[in-house]
Amino acid sequence: MVELFKIGFLTVTLSDIIDISIVAFIFYKLYSTLRGTVASQIFVGLLIILFISFIAQLIHLRAVSWLLKLITDVWVLAFVILFQPEIRRILVLLARNPVIKKIFRVEVKLPTDIIVESAFELSQHQHGALIVIIKSSGIRGFAETGELLNARLTKSLLTSIFFPRSPLHDGAVVIKGDIIEAARVTLPLSQFTKWNDETLGMRHRAGLGISEQADVLCLIVSEETGSISLAENGILEKGFSKQSLKHRINSSIKYNQIQSWKSIFDNFKKK
Repeated sequence: MVELFKIGFLTVTLSDIIDISIVAFIFYKLYSTLRGTVASQIFVGLLIILFISFIAQLIHLRAVSWLLKLITDVWVLAFVILFQPEIRRILVLLARNPVIKKIFRVEVKLPTDIIVESAFELSQHQHGALIVIIKSSGIRGFAETGELLNARLTKSLLTSIFFPRSPLHDGAVVIKGDIIEAARVTLPLSQFTKWNDETLGMRHRAGLGISEQADVLCLIVSEETGSISLAENGILEKGFSKQSLKHRINSSIKYNQIQSWKSIFDNFKKK
């Protein structure tokens, strides 16, 4: 490699700069991930020991080097034992990286998939459900009428909430992203009592009502028939397959995101 410059007796090349930069970046990312935990203090302590060991070898402090060598010989094993939870966390974050997902095609359940699969399972058992999916601004005023959960969205949790004997089944669930914000939420009723000559029950009127007042999608599972309906902007739709319902929800959310960015861009241009 081409020599860039010298520091005393040390020759620095381009590969040395790249090597040091990569190592510095790795240590920075490790510290950022561990920051705020007890492990971060241990991590800093290990770095200090490694630095002292390097200096001791550089200036030929044999006794100090021998003492530190006893520690550094087992530091890999100690590192694995001390940082077991943090290593697991780093590996999970690495697996969630978009580049890694594209290379290894890691299959991750999206919120829409979980919601739709839960709805169809509830439909099979004819367990009534009312699921509000927030598209843009929240509906905190309505969410606070129920039980605030702020729990990670999973199929088992969502289906168990609407189990008929569950204390939370009576009312709506509010979902934002992959978080269940609240359950047993009271929603406003629509003035419509019929839709396409079909009498609406309380769940359908509530789902239609919240879609009239807020920027949300509302998924309704009928307890009487097991049919699945979707309310948006005061319009009720039925007759979905599993794939068509996923596509319908994803399309609505993506369109809403595009409109939000367009609005921000327009406001920026005006300024």
